[in-house]
Amino acid sequence: MNYERRTITFVGKTIPLTPIMQTLDKTQTKFGQLTVRLSEITDIESASSLLHWDQATYMPIKGASARSRQLATLKQISHEKFTDPKIGELLEDLRGYEQSLPYDSNTASLIRVARRDYDRAARVPAAFMAKLCRHQADSYEAWASAKATNNFAAVEPYLEKTLELSRQYAEFFPGYEHIADPLIDRSDYGMKVSILRPLFAQLRQELVPIVEAITSQTPADDSCLHQDFAEAQQLEFTRTVVERIGYDFQRGRQDITLHPFMTNFSIDDVRITTRVYKDHLDQALFSSIHEAGHALYELGNSAEFEGTLLAGGISSGVHESQSRLWENLVGRSRGFWECFYPQLQGVFLRQLGHVTTDQFYRAINKVGRSLVRTDADEVTYNLHVAIRFDLELAMVEGKLSVHDLPEAWNDRYKADLGIVPANNGEGAMQDVHWYVGTIGGMFQGYTLGNLMSAQFYETAVKTHPEIPVEIEQGNFTVLHDWLKQNIYQHGRKYTAVELVDRVTGSPLSIDPFVRYIRHKYGEFYVV
Repeated sequence: MNYERRTITFVGKTIPLTPIMQTLDKTQTKFGQLTVRLSEITDIESASSLLHWDQATYMPIKGASARSRQLATLKQISHEKFTDPKIGELLEDLRGYEQSLPYDSNTASLIRVARRDYDRAARVPAAFMAKLCRHQADSYEAWASAKATNNFAAVEPYLEKTLELSRQYAEFFPGYEHIADPLIDRSDYGMKVSILRPLFAQLRQELVPIVEAITSQTPADDSCLHQDFAEAQQLEFTRTVVERIGYDFQRGRQDITLHPFMTNFSIDDVRITTRVYKDHLDQALFSSIHEAGHALYELGNSAEFEGTLLAGGISSGVHESQSRLWENLVGRSRGFWECFYPQLQGVFLRQLGHVTTDQFYRAINKVGRSLVRTDADEVTYNLHVAIRFDLELAMVEGKLSVHDLPEAWNDRYKADLGIVPANNGEGAMQDVHWYVGTIGGMFQGYTLGNLMSAQFYETAVKTHPEIPVEIEQGNFTVLHDWLKQNIYQHGRKYTAVELVDRVTGSPLSIDPFVRYIRHKYGEFYVV
């Protein structure tokens, strides 16, 4: 602390104190104690994230057992530190101080977010979190091996334990309306089953007729995407694209993994991963743009949030809104490819030299009844999410056993999309989420993100009508700056509900997304 200069130095940054902080020495001391403690916990969590990243990218397979132990140890240490009663005492002592400050001040926001996280974490024993973390690491390795051979029986015991632990976690939060609510709240604070079920039902009612109308017409020809595309050249092109939209390779890197993800260890170290298929051009391309969208959010956080609980994203829904905005509303737009397609043709002249921009644009926006969520088009994607959301609710409710999951999965795909997976790798083992997380609360963020992305983008274009033209010219500065100003810089300061209303002036709605789908795909099909 430096009272004469009226500043506080925290994690290497000197931050001006408010007038109230300058006069309340005891409060300053307690706030300083809180921030130092939280910074230590953030560092431990960052180290844990680094081990997770290594496990999914470079770790030798024989290192799995030790890695699960290491992750469990770090999780127990960080959880014990965070649930230390001293932090609870500091937060309680700072309650009056928080209320004396403007709601959106950094200081009040940090105390508020810390209290919310503490209240949740304090309900869960550190030993349980360590057990859950270790199991998740073991489960991931079992899933990676079993998925390659479509062997659901090999991973079934792990999933059974995941379900058991997920239910146990929920029981630490008595008084819930639905057993999945505490699990949903972990990643999408403020959301619960009673809100999400009607939302999914409303969206499904709009989308199913559109899907049926489109799939009854002649599909787009996407054969141009399924040729022999050298992996190294694909990666180099994706690097060019994500760097152009704003991803800073001096503050991040891109690596190969089984299931693409973004992770961060600080505001200046935010990494992305992708996967590459020689005969599937759009896999690496759009997974890279998707993960770069996540990364732009984290990289755009206010520098003052470094090492604090305000750094990061508000929720899985808001985070997903940024990845889907860049991947779909920008990356799959006609304007985007008016700019980038000549460059892509130059890289793959033999494969794409005879394919027009319009043909390529239609290919990457092909609508069809597909089996794989991550490969799904914008129109059917949310139906994939709804299936997973319903199945995980059924499992935590005790209405569906893990053993019967593959059959239930196949039945839903036949009923909702008119197709059946050929194996469990395309079915119940398709996504990593239940095998590295919990059962419950793992998928709703994707649909929330799709809805938010359309609502945010519609607002951005109303504010800056030149954005579509800028994108066609390969200039993403106006959009990127608007997102940084209105979303990224705030980190976790506001809840998702608060942010949507603050940015768009309206609560979350399916209407912008439905308008976007009808307008875009109305160019190709009768919808």
